[in-house]
Amino acid sequence: MGRREARVRKPGTVTTRVISLLPGATDIIVALGGAASLVGVSHTCDVSRAGVPDLPRVTTSRIDAQAASGAIDASVRASAAAGHALHALDRDAIERLGPDLIVTQALCEVCAVSEAEVRALAAQMTPSPTVLTLAGSTIEDILADIATLGGAIGLVSDADELTMGLRRRMRTVHEKLKAARAPRPRVAVIEWTDPLFNAGHWVPDQVRRGGGSDVLGEPGTHSHVVTASQLRAADPEIVIVAPCGFPMDRAFAEAERLVASDPWFETRNVWALDGNALTSRPGPALVEGIETMAHIFAPTLFPPCRRSVARQLPAS
Repeated sequence: MGRREARVRKPGTVTTRVISLLPGATDIIVALGGAASLVGVSHTCDVSRAGVPDLPRVTTSRIDAQAASGAIDASVRASAAAGHALHALDRDAIERLGPDLIVTQALCEVCAVSEAEVRALAAQMTPSPTVLTLAGSTIEDILADIATLGGAIGLVSDADELTMGLRRRMRTVHEKLKAARAPRPRVAVIEWTDPLFNAGHWVPDQVRRGGGSDVLGEPGTHSHVVTASQLRAADPEIVIVAPCGFPMDRAFAEAERLVASDPWFETRNVWALDGNALTSRPGPALVEGIETMAHIFAPTLFPPCRRSVARQLPAS
């Protein structure tokens, strides 16, 4: 989450009791200064990173996130084929917390609890909480989601301020690139390494706003499996390995294995990105992802990015 947008509100100024079931929504609420409204979060939300005390976790995953990438993919496919959900809601905990609002998503059932399950649970509760579904698949959609969520928890002006700040940062990147007439490098973003998946949804939008041209994806479209031959044929100058949900060290290890698997990668400029921080979470942190990509694409125009979220291979 961009620290420049995060603010702290006095305890008690937000009265809505909110459960957030996705990290991006939690990031938005914290950035708006609404952390005091949170009473529960998903198992993947890392609120402590923003200085917020830990909160009850109301979801669990049936997938071993520490397994190898190929094993995770096989587990996901097997669960889908069997009709099993990948995530579970802790119904008892949610009922005890008594939320007024539950924030969920309808974009990816691999990443979070399904919207249908959340709505079914809410309908069974008394009183029934409001369910707010976020489904942004481009940067503009996500900015709209910030406004919607801000309105739902009574922080309309804070949402306006946050989105204006994010737009200002993106405009700064655009103006620097335009003034320098910077060429757009050909870029491939890999969001999974075994099998290879391109990054979809808002990531091609991040690439474009950061000054690159995504050779595998279009803004707002789903990610999909790509073969090694398709990746080579797309002829990217820069390959960014940003596995969905993986932190920096895991992303770098995945990138190292990918490079070692095929000499072709040695002819490309390869970077590993903290996908969990910069590309996987539809919230304010995506703008730092754009700024980080801008440095990768035009390093003479933009300050170095943080090594804690982006590293070039081979590491210096």
